[in-house]
Amino acid sequence: MTSKLQVTVPKAIAEQFNIRPGDELDWIPAADAIRVVPAASRQPARDVAARLRLFDRATERQRQRQSSVRPATPKDRGWRREDLYTRGRAR
Repeated sequence: MTSKLQVTVPKAIAEQFNIRPGDELDWIPAADAIRVVPAASRQPARDVAARLRLFDRATERQRQRQSSVRPATPKDRGWRREDLYTRGRAR
């Protein structure tokens, strides 16, 4: 990120997605990330079926991520729930 808020696209990504100097990109907020896509004028509109397929794939990826995460136990996190009620209070 430059002081003029300009971003350099890595060459490998630019080549993979056919991004050329002067091309316009759209920056789309996506939860806690940002999607960078070719400007809407260059991107064909997707029909409902295609959008649903993309949604289903994203949902499956999220399920796979969640299945590999185990919940934290008090031993893992270094504090207990009871500690929250007495924190900052003189004993």
